[in-house]
Amino acid sequence: MEIEISGQSARVAGAENAILAAVVAALEANGATVSRSPGEGAPDILVLSHPLSPDAAYRPEALALEAETVARAMAAQGGGRIVHLVSAAGLVPMRRHPAWSAAMASAIAGVRALAMVSGPAVRVNAVAVGRVGEAGDEAMLSHVPLGQAGKPGDVANAVLFLVDPLNSYTTGQTLAVDGGWTTGYGRNF
Repeated sequence: MEIEISGQSARVAGAENAILAAVVAALEANGATVSRSPGEGAPDILVLSHPLSPDAAYRPEALALEAETVARAMAAQGGGRIVHLVSAAGLVPMRRHPAWSAAMASAIAGVRALAMVSGPAVRVNAVAVGRVGEAGDEAMLSHVPLGQAGKPGDVANAVLFLVDPLNSYTTGQTLAVDGGWTTGYGRNF
């Protein structure tokens, strides 16, 4: 996917994984300069990566605080875009991973709340990742209508859509990239 973000600065933070690496590569391929460390001023784009595989001990507060801080700085400089990478378990909780599901739901609620207070200058959204590569729980695949795991590039394209300057009217949303997992379990019983 190609978008026009040449010359824009992007910062990524949070959990390292193949999906975040694909997002970084896609941002760079479209002309953004990507950094992991805070620079002077706010970046044009901030991507925050929550753990995309089950982690019962995870709490999203640190990334939520970072999003709030950067959103204020983005608003002061005229605008920006924030995208959280979360698990689709935040939309449809997994019985096997209740604490992790709740943490992801909390991150999604934080996206919506920050979008309310950061508009109109800052767009804040999330991409809910299902079984993509090694992310998610392998059990998710038995309930995916598309019948296969996704690829990191699928998520990277969703992020590009959300940070595209032409996408000017989307905020507070969570876009599921999960092969249909959140549409409802395709139970075989």
